[in-house]
Amino acid sequence: MMRRTKSTLLVVVQFAMLAFLAATGPWLPRHTVGLFVQLAGLALGLWAVLTMRVDRVHVFPEVRPGATLLHHGPYRFIRHPMYLSLLLVMLPLVVTAFSVWRLAAWLLLLGNLLVKLHHEERLLSSHFPEYATYQAQTSRLLPWIY
Repeated sequence: MMRRTKSTLLVVVQFAMLAFLAATGPWLPRHTVGLFVQLAGLALGLWAVLTMRVDRVHVFPEVRPGATLLHHGPYRFIRHPMYLSLLLVMLPLVVTAFSVWRLAAWLLLLGNLLVKLHHEERLLSSHFPEYATYQAQTSRLLPWIY
């Protein structure tokens, strides 16, 4: 019960921050660099979803019945490409229409996703015996950095 409550809270905060950022500024960056970062984030997210298969995408960190551990596509480099995708898509929006509130929302999104990925990794470790080996071979969020 406690795990489900934690997961629900993490997803609610995630979507609240995404909604706040989408509602308080433009959806497209004004500069080419920002647009490139946003498009790279969208491409990464699409690659991750297609690798996972659309019908298996799940916003909650709990491991679904019949789940398999992915080792290909973007998952061969990073364990949480969809989280990185969200951060890359939203960061240029904060820069384009900067305010302290929008920056705080993005930082809260970042912190929330970090907590969520640690929670998810604990769940994956208990479900997949080979997850520790996979962790040793990949980065969490930023290839070769973290």
